[in-house]
Amino acid sequence: MQKEIIVIIGGPGTGKTTIIEGLMERGYCCYPEISREVTMEAKKQGIEQLFLENPLLFSELLLEGRKKQFQNACKEPENIVFLDRGIPDVLAYMHYIGDSYPSHFDQCCKEHKYSKIFILPPWEEIYVSDDERYENYEQAKLIYAHLTETYQKYGYDLIEVPKGTLQDRVSFILENVNQSVSVVNKHQ
Repeated sequence: MQKEIIVIIGGPGTGKTTIIEGLMERGYCCYPEISREVTMEAKKQGIEQLFLENPLLFSELLLEGRKKQFQNACKEPENIVFLDRGIPDVLAYMHYIGDSYPSHFDQCCKEHKYSKIFILPPWEEIYVSDDERYENYEQAKLIYAHLTETYQKYGYDLIEVPKGTLQDRVSFILENVNQSVSVVNKHQ
């Protein structure tokens, strides 16, 4: 069976982390979002909001971390690995803030291809700001638009996950993953 590296994307506050946790509870191999890790590490070094103060450095650190996640996912014994955000997220956020980035960011997106992308739409009812999430709901909607545009630029068909209970959302993702896995198995 072919390795499936599947990414869950969406603007801030759309339920990505909760869905990743739900998939982990069902025994799936999942990699968490690393931006909070990068932010917390910067705070330890006295930088309150690295993304706001030095967006390029923040993005470089995220890019390296997400490349490492992709490479580690390829080595996992499991056939299906879920990631909370992918490499093109870094570019989408740079587009969102209007910053430029080195050409190797683009090259990295071309070299690391994911099997499937699930996107979570903005959902005001569950949106919450916190110490690491500085965006308001209107900004979250703009980020969603940049994510959609960026992933489509790299040739991905995005599968929108409907709003609903955690159970419904996880089931929707797994049904869509299992459909493609059974189609692949029929062709082998």
